[in-house]
Amino acid sequence: MSDYEERYEERLVSADAAGSEEQVIEAALRPKQLDDFVGQDRVREQLSLVLHSALRRGRTPDHVLLSGGPGLGKTTLAMIIAAELEQPLRISSGPAIERAGDLAAILSTLSEGEVLFLDEIHRMARPAEEMLYMAMEDFRVDVVVGKGPGATAIPLDIAPFTLVGATTRAGMLPGPLRDRFGFVAHMDFYGPAELEVIIKRSARLLDVRIADDAAAEVAGRSRGTPRIANRLLRRVRDFAEVRTGGEVTLESAREALSLYEVDERGLDRLDRAVLNALLRKFGGGPVGLSTLAVSVGEEPETVEVVAEPFLVRQGLLARTPRGRIATPAAWAHLGLPVPPTAPLAGTLFEVGDDPGETG
Repeated sequence: MSDYEERYEERLVSADAAGSEEQVIEAALRPKQLDDFVGQDRVREQLSLVLHSALRRGRTPDHVLLSGGPGLGKTTLAMIIAAELEQPLRISSGPAIERAGDLAAILSTLSEGEVLFLDEIHRMARPAEEMLYMAMEDFRVDVVVGKGPGATAIPLDIAPFTLVGATTRAGMLPGPLRDRFGFVAHMDFYGPAELEVIIKRSARLLDVRIADDAAAEVAGRSRGTPRIANRLLRRVRDFAEVRTGGEVTLESAREALSLYEVDERGLDRLDRAVLNALLRKFGGGPVGLSTLAVSVGEEPETVEVVAEPFLVRQGLLARTPRGRIATPAAWAHLGLPVPPTAPLAGTLFEVGDDPGETG
């Protein structure tokens, strides 16, 4: 996960809630087997066939690439793959591998059948990426010794392994790297019903009493993302323990989510700040990304990576060659009348429509 994507997660928790305790709880909530993994039915079925077929043949499974937004379960699936294969899991990330030697050090210590998980694989340094090509295909790397004309490449055999790569930006992966994965899966956002199942399961593990309608309320504000659903559950649990005696009811859930500035459609403070600036300061647009970011006091990449994808998916914002524009649904969400001169005035968008992502 990139720094900008992590910033969204940070906005959902208070400063004193972040830390090692939260990470331990988050790890405890992860399912350990494919059968316990909720949602992504097609991916689960396909992955199950890949793994069980390899086990029957006594071979190392093909390398696996998982793409999709942050918090959808890519790391969890990597852990499940290792568990299903009964093999150890080695975890690293693309940004941590800055040189080919860093990757060679990891690959040379892998045991046969071990699963190597590389998060944000698209951010790996190019020399390491080129070394990975040979390692994935031939289970061999060439280690260069010396410099200049006297440099020598020493071939080094490595144990057969399974690489699980995860990326939030599949389009940034070079074609030669993508082609070396035997199984490629895209993780979709979750529906409210699936998130409700996840929230109830997590509530049982956390020993939290939550009403069915409260679970549905939290699910509806979780942006289609299990990680966010679990974090919001912990926040409403905290509110219920302090304010309402422990049980999470519909009323206490709504009060807690209002306190943490998560509205009924899952928009948080930054999302609403972007919409407010776009509507009140720029008349609905079009406005450039940099100008919009300055108006809300954020970096352009933060607005582009953290806020915009969800606003576009909700049909509240459109990205066009001329700049960002608000849809009529955005005016309605903030309770403002649509000016006749506003872009897309007279056009109706339903929740989930994609009004365009060009530009």
